[in-house]
Amino acid sequence: MGRVTFITGGARSGKSAFAERLARQYGDDVAYIATSIATDAEMEERIRLHRLRRPAGWTTYESYKGIGDIINGTDKSVVLLDCITIMITNLMLEYDIDWDHCTVEQIDAVEHAIRAEIKIMLDAAKGGKADLIIVSNEVGMGLVPDYPLGRIFRDIAGRVNQLIAAQADEVYFIVSGIPLKLKTSGTGGL
Repeated sequence: MGRVTFITGGARSGKSAFAERLARQYGDDVAYIATSIATDAEMEERIRLHRLRRPAGWTTYESYKGIGDIINGTDKSVVLLDCITIMITNLMLEYDIDWDHCTVEQIDAVEHAIRAEIKIMLDAAKGGKADLIIVSNEVGMGLVPDYPLGRIFRDIAGRVNQLIAAQADEVYFIVSGIPLKLKTSGTGGL
């Protein structure tokens, strides 16, 4: 049975570096799932720097959906997914919705589909042999976005983070590069 470690924190808090340090304990027996898509020059540069930082022996998958299939198909001891919030963004933007004028039913349908994807991922991790390390941004500590898409994203991401944290065996909150352990198996959660 795989263990799930959930790592969250603010932008530039050090969460990816911490997750990579945890994964390095497995040597090269790591599958890395990168959820980013290169949409502009800045994102291309971020992706390039992330690739350079990862050990060459790690197997990299670049995908933001079908994560359960990747987990089920790997022979690695650990899967590191970085990050859930970019995954959510990419999944949301697959929908042809006018986010400024969408209905509650449309939002609910999108969130339901995203939660289903997350549930498949968590079920694969819990039922598989590989441990899963998940990175996500904490989205509830900043200002409320002043545009509908930002608020919808924040709400969905916040609820998905809660779902993952409740299922995780360990949860860390990263502040200024310092990991704070919030949960160990059997503590916290719902």
